[in-house]
Amino acid sequence: MYINKAFLYGNLTRDPELRALPSGNQVATFGLATNRVYKDKEGRKQEATEFHNIVAFGRTAELIGQYMKKGRPLFVEGRLQTRSWESDGRKNYRTEIVVDNFQFGDGGRSGTGGESGTPTAAATPAPKQEQGEAIQYPDEDINPEDIPF
Repeated sequence: MYINKAFLYGNLTRDPELRALPSGNQVATFGLATNRVYKDKEGRKQEATEFHNIVAFGRTAELIGQYMKKGRPLFVEGRLQTRSWESDGRKNYRTEIVVDNFQFGDGGRSGTGGESGTPTAAATPAPKQEQGEAIQYPDEDINPEDIPF
């Protein structure tokens, strides 16, 4: 069995470009930047950035196009695919990551990227309890024979 899988977490380098295919299916293309930090031979900290071309189709493309903007963090799971085409008698190649699954990033709460547009548990206040008021549990016991499994 062969595996073609890529996992990336980075920031968008440009706003997603959303287009429709002749079939009516949506396609979104955008760039994603990832970085790594390492020490060189002299022990100095260095940072290297990689830029990736990303393509998403269907509902995934619509969601990314709707909620994501340049600079926002995104986790992408997908596969590598290389396309080729001829232009001016010259063969061109482009390697892309085709999105199978994705997750919006942290929305800037850790100091990177922008807002993802999705609320979190920290953003939603818990219902307030009055002081001295305890949680009321039912009086009846659970009978193990009532459990369906």
